[in-house]
Amino acid sequence: MTEKVWLSQYPKEIPHSMTYANVPVQSFLTMACDNYPNKIAIHFMGRDVTYKELYESSLKFANYLIRLGIEKGDRVAIMLPNCPQSVIAYYGTLYAGGVVVQTNPLYTERELQYQMTDAGVKVILALDILYPRIMKVLKNTKIENVIITGIKDYLPFPKNLVYPFVQKKQYGFSVKVEHKGGTHLFTEVLRTSRPTPIDYGELDIENEIALLQYTGGTTGSPKGVMLSHKNLIANTKMCDAWMYQCKKGEEIILGVLPFFHVYGMTTVLLLSVMQGFKMVLLPKFDVGLVLKTIEKQKPTLFPGAPTMYIGLLNHPEIGNYNLSSIKACLSGSSPLPVDVQQKFEAITGGKLVEGYGLTETSPVTHANFIWENRVAGSIGVPWPDTDATIIRSSDGELLPPGEVGEIAVKGPQVMKGYWNRPEDTAMTFLNGWFLTGDLGYMDNEGYFYVVDRKKDMIIAGGFNIYPREVEEVLYEHEAILECVVAGIPDPYRGETVKAYIVLREGKSATEEELNKYCRENLAAYKVPRHYEFRKELPKTAVGKILRRALVEEEKQKMNSLQAK
Repeated sequence: MTEKVWLSQYPKEIPHSMTYANVPVQSFLTMACDNYPNKIAIHFMGRDVTYKELYESSLKFANYLIRLGIEKGDRVAIMLPNCPQSVIAYYGTLYAGGVVVQTNPLYTERELQYQMTDAGVKVILALDILYPRIMKVLKNTKIENVIITGIKDYLPFPKNLVYPFVQKKQYGFSVKVEHKGGTHLFTEVLRTSRPTPIDYGELDIENEIALLQYTGGTTGSPKGVMLSHKNLIANTKMCDAWMYQCKKGEEIILGVLPFFHVYGMTTVLLLSVMQGFKMVLLPKFDVGLVLKTIEKQKPTLFPGAPTMYIGLLNHPEIGNYNLSSIKACLSGSSPLPVDVQQKFEAITGGKLVEGYGLTETSPVTHANFIWENRVAGSIGVPWPDTDATIIRSSDGELLPPGEVGEIAVKGPQVMKGYWNRPEDTAMTFLNGWFLTGDLGYMDNEGYFYVVDRKKDMIIAGGFNIYPREVEEVLYEHEAILECVVAGIPDPYRGETVKAYIVLREGKSATEEELNKYCRENLAAYKVPRHYEFRKELPKTAVGKILRRALVEEEKQKMNSLQAK
């Protein structure tokens, strides 16, 4: 029943089902080199890399890994910001038959050691400034070889000469690494290796793992999500089908979403190579730099997160930049406020729509249509080949339109399971459906809505309160730049609602004003009982606000008070 409802909304240009070639992810780079050898694949801080150069560098990296003893299925970690080396290492690892383990450069020693040990990583490629951190945990892991690179390695002259001084000023120290023993310099890796094609032998793309992507770990220890070659290919082809007005070999994608987050990896790194697009890479999100880059490089596609679009919209000089090259943006990682969507579209003339997904689904499962009917506040409809429903997780009952339950999906992008965690994998599936952990509902037209994370739902005095509903109201207040709502312990109600607020520059608001505003727009039991004004909110590298981190802060405060 649900399938017929949402399929009826599809425009004729988007296929309902698709076919997938029995080839691994890296084969798309081979094809891109064949079709666009001299086309620019990557633009990075003034330097261009063609598809031929990218292909040959990836093969050099692959052959060096094989010389180091990497065999089929071995894990190779990449701990880099967005830069050419991260793309080369990604495809090079796959060419060598290895499994990519994307690693956040911001990880602490404890987080790094946990991930390296859990994944059984044998080789890690990292930024030079991270070398001391890696060496401190090395003896407690299975890592046999460390490959080191620096941002300067792919900067044009004279930026490559100046950057070490900038780096030392920024971080307060510089690192000198020698190419000897188990430590290798990326520049030497490419200089001493040859771009010899590699015979993969028999490949089972449906079951062989290409990527081990770790979840955020906000509700426990991070889990390694096993994503197969088919998972990644399927989701990338779905993305391409959704953006059907884009022209193969012609688009320019702004790559500011980090590749160590699966969202940036699929919508930028994989889609670009599959379709012969040009990637304009930035190592971090800096509002001023992003605005300058858009005006100069003229990207047509800009996948991002709501916090990125909010940051751009609130830059005092945004009116001085020409952003009209942008024609499509897919927003993910957290809910997209409606006013942000409307303002960004008005400034750029392009389309900005909300998508939805998880690490476990490679990541996208739903999105609003870019050029057709969109529904404000909705995450849209399921992507091609993706079935979605609302399920009562207590008994597996499928719920009708309008009823709130857990969003569940099926599709070729759904993970193979969690690395070495069969029990956790089994608990995530029910009757063949992958349980997302998000509460939501579907309307009669087949559009889906996220009410909130199942684990984030606040139960106050017996009432169910969904943080997102309260946040949507707060975001409509003219003084609020960012906000997040969480449930904190309360001796009487069990939990109560607290709002964490970041005000717009030059704007003011008091707790009394916000309380009055919320009471005019929310049922009394949903109104925050506490407000806390902050200069910034804790976020992941992709810009997702860490609600659970704030909840943990509140618990620690309470424990400290009780200890006194």
